[in-house]
Amino acid sequence: MSTSTVRSWGLRPAASEDLEVMAELRAVVMRPDLERLGRYDEHRVRQRLRDSYLPEHTSVVVAEGEGTLSGCVTLRPSEDGWWLENFYLAPELQGRGIGTSVLTGLLARADAEGVAVRLQVLQGSAARGLYERHGFTLEREDPVDVYMVRRPRA
Repeated sequence: MSTSTVRSWGLRPAASEDLEVMAELRAVVMRPDLERLGRYDEHRVRQRLRDSYLPEHTSVVVAEGEGTLSGCVTLRPSEDGWWLENFYLAPELQGRGIGTSVLTGLLARADAEGVAVRLQVLQGSAARGLYERHGFTLEREDPVDVYMVRRPRA
């Protein structure tokens, strides 16, 4: 695929057989930031997704020309809104507008329901900029993680 914006992509419900592909995608996407923070563990990076996988709240991103799982995102209900989790996109597709489109659609749903969306991102992750551009603000942070929230818009 060229480096231009991907013109066609879609979301489909996740299935149990997607788990290992998603765990591998998580390991690839998170490795640079985890290594920078001195926290990369070959087994743990995959196991954390396995332990928290909720296929009923997870969508798979399928991009034009890829035909297979190109990304994933979980929108888990919580007491006061949703948690955005496991939002990963294959590195070769990053920067082409897919992540922005997926996030825009999810946030439109949250706004329609009048609920806040929370997430956790690693310190220094480039993903933080994407979230800030979409209205997420700092809620709290520690040496490893940044916790952000986006309040619903009218």
